Amino acid sequence: MPIKIPDDLPARATLESEGVVVMRETEAARQDIRPLKIALLNLMPDKPRTETQFARLLGATPLQVELSLVQITGHTPRNTSLDHMAAFYRTWEQVREERFDGFIITGAPVETLPFEEVLYWDELRRIFDWTETHTHAGLNVCWGAQAAVHHFHGVPKHLLPQKRLGVYSHHNLAPASPYLRGMSDDIDIPVSRWTEVRREDLPRDGALQVLLDSDEAGPCLLEDAARRTLHMFNHLEYEATTLADEFVRDRASDPQAPAPLNYFPGGDPSQPPRNRWRSHAHLLFGNWLNEIYQTTPFDAAEIGR
Repeated sequence: MPIKIPDDLPARATLESEGVVVMRETEAARQDIRPLKIALLNLMPDKPRTETQFARLLGATPLQVELSLVQITGHTPRNTSLDHMAAFYRTWEQVREERFDGFIITGAPVETLPFEEVLYWDELRRIFDWTETHTHAGLNVCWGAQAAVHHFHGVPKHLLPQKRLGVYSHHNLAPASPYLRGMSDDIDIPVSRWTEVRREDLPRDGALQVLLDSDEAGPCLLEDAARRTLHMFNHLEYEATTLADEFVRDRASDPQAPAPLNYFPGGDPSQPPRNRWRSHAHLLFGNWLNEIYQTTPFDAAEIGR
């Protein structure tokens, strides 16, 4: 089934060229079906690229998805045009009376700051609390995941001595989990962050279950079952070249910045990288959407009640 996104969203052309079925708003209005309402709170600087990454995965399942793009209220992005934001985004204040089957919060380039020093931290805390009453399930990514486990469980983040950048092997610790259905025992996943969450800091009451873990990169995917929420500290949504683009930016500011580990063939940055995680990205998002579909109320007004 297709994903419903705004007719003129730049991601549409990319998705259609890849064979993702994209439905126009006028076509969706004629269908007698309730699509899953998924919202993306996009905190990343390059918002069009992030929109495409997530829409690609949300639109690849048999379920019809209606994607809403959300931004922090009163925060003006520096790397995305105001015209784009005005055309395709609503602020959280504008959507806070609505209810969503799923709510995704992305990472943000603020991870070296203490949470309390992030300009929109107070609003983000209100959004976290709001998700408990207005959304059915959640998926938080990278810094968004670190912020969520800090807000709900008091889990700290720790600054790394240098940026952890590369593709790391992760162990599937919960093959019976519905979210990991069909996944391999070991999974390669892109990692890009300056901070980490450590297993020893997780709640001792089992409120957070580690689903994917790495000997080198630490916990990757946590489940907060009581909130029907997943916390993903890494980046299955990345395209094959995303880490390469980050590496180029890092080298521009620091000529000694190391190349991503386990990424370029033979460790040679002149060689095009290969995507070794795409299938697992589709599995995770497909499983997440399926769990939402199986458990969310048919009447959207009942979500969170």
